[in-house]
Amino acid sequence: MISINILVVLVLAVAFFVSAVKILSEYERGVIFRLGRIIGAKGPGLIILIPYIDRMVRVDLRTVTLDVPSQDIITRDNVSVKVSAVVYFRVLDPIKAIIDVADFHFATSQLAQTTLRSVCGQGEMDSLLSERDEINARIQTILDKDTEPWGVKVSKVEVKDIDLPEEMRRAMAKQAEAERERRSKIINAEGEFQAAQRLSEAAAIIAQNPIALQLRYLQTLQDIATENNSTTIFPVPIDLFKSFFDKKA
Repeated sequence: MISINILVVLVLAVAFFVSAVKILSEYERGVIFRLGRIIGAKGPGLIILIPYIDRMVRVDLRTVTLDVPSQDIITRDNVSVKVSAVVYFRVLDPIKAIIDVADFHFATSQLAQTTLRSVCGQGEMDSLLSERDEINARIQTILDKDTEPWGVKVSKVEVKDIDLPEEMRRAMAKQAEAERERRSKIINAEGEFQAAQRLSEAAAIIAQNPIALQLRYLQTLQDIATENNSTTIFPVPIDLFKSFFDKKA
């Protein structure tokens, strides 16, 4: 009979210990309610609770990566796109995160979706593609301000994917190809313009020194004779023999 009483006492002691003693990790805090009233946040380490009187809610303080699913958005220039994003946030005040909002994870997720649609819908499609940093900053600022009463800190927002309609992709590809052709034509025109300038400068120099034209003519003959083994006949300008004629006379 005594052994049974001792066994019952041991069982009750173990049950009391299991329900009364909690251990929290370094990144966890426990929000304690006593008879329904909050008495504070404790942790990390060993926490002693009064069974059936105290209730503890664990809160993780580590940064959470929230994947925002693709949202159907109509931009200001009436282009339908799908935009997804990723949000990084963490709990700064565990008491507010528990008592001021029913589920801060779900609330932050829903707020991120609506904010993503609102911000991206205010801009044009070109700005979505070229101004991602500005859009990320705007979404992060709005989310951080709206989640502050919940004790949540939104540290970073990144627009992940922008899915364009197929016809819009083809139009952008044609636009990019046209832009490349325009740049190519401009570069070619610049090259021809510079070549024409050089030729004009060379012609001016030759006009001032006619002998330079004769030297260039002889150099061309030498180059052709070096490259080709066949016989090539060129007319020789009479000016080359003018000095000999003058001496003979």
